[in-house]
Amino acid sequence: MNEFQKAAEAFVSAGFAGLQLRVDDEQGEWTGAAGVRELDDVAGPPVDGRFWAGSVAKTFTATVVLQLVGEGRLGLDAPVAEHLPELGLDGRITPRMLLRHTSGLFNYTGEYFPDGTIVPGIPATGAAWVANRLRSYTAEELVGLALSKPARFEPGTDWSYSNTNYTLATLLIERAGEGSYGEQMERRILRPLGLTDTILSGEVTDLPEPHSVGYYRYQDGDEWVVTDVSRQNLSMLLGAGGAISTTRDLHVFFAALNRGELLPAELLAEMRTPHGPIDYGLGIFVQDLGPEYGGTVYHHNGGAPGGYGALMYSSPDGRKTMTAGLTMGDAPLDPAEFFPQALDTLVKAVFKS
Repeated sequence: MNEFQKAAEAFVSAGFAGLQLRVDDEQGEWTGAAGVRELDDVAGPPVDGRFWAGSVAKTFTATVVLQLVGEGRLGLDAPVAEHLPELGLDGRITPRMLLRHTSGLFNYTGEYFPDGTIVPGIPATGAAWVANRLRSYTAEELVGLALSKPARFEPGTDWSYSNTNYTLATLLIERAGEGSYGEQMERRILRPLGLTDTILSGEVTDLPEPHSVGYYRYQDGDEWVVTDVSRQNLSMLLGAGGAISTTRDLHVFFAALNRGELLPAELLAEMRTPHGPIDYGLGIFVQDLGPEYGGTVYHHNGGAPGGYGALMYSSPDGRKTMTAGLTMGDAPLDPAEFFPQALDTLVKAVFKS
């Protein structure tokens, strides 16, 4: 068992049902899996399986916004309201603020404050989400909900991760570019890179085969329930988390982006400039692992509202990437408690110099 397989097994031992992992570097490509494809079965996850990839969609969305900036169709620091006047946006909000999460716009999936206060948005967790998870939304509907709520802070004065920023960015892409969000993603990124297993159109509810089963454990009254959530409708996160992909497609996309194949050098540099309390650029996180692990890595991970997650990491030159799809099972654990350490162990196993 090599070190990557050991790290994958340790990740699953921390509480996940399954993990499919791909590592690409100068020595070639390694793929493997750990755990099970579904509960009560011994079959392992498919190494080329599809999965709900969640917020890695933000990196795709940010890339197209920046392409439109490079083409002169958008100004990175110009008012978004100039392109979408019907929304009544604060005129200080710019595309940079959307991509950087500094707009202050209410997060329509709910705002969570440090003191424990929660201001709910659409059903996005628990029994309410399970019952609602196949509902279709439009970007206009979701942005309208966000704009009906008080802003979290004045534009540009603070940082807070908000799905509203990226769903609003889909409307901006449609207004400034040519075609729907899905059509532009297909034309600008998916087709040129041959990403045949990636879907970003938002209305899909069924994962193409092969795929692992993802489960969601939630409290319904006094009972804890575990349910299969393989079917979801991520139109609720269009541009922000409505993605289906594979480890291969995420590798191809992120390696190409970091090699400079999708953006001019100056805009890639803007994208990779960290900001805020957790070093977020424009659609990617910037992390310094230290010299023992190769220094800086860029990444954006993702989680569907329930059952699935994705990892997407790259060295600055795109020569080493780690991509993964993972599924939750029935472990009675809070992922927030065990995920960070499991992830740190996996990342350091891959990027160790």
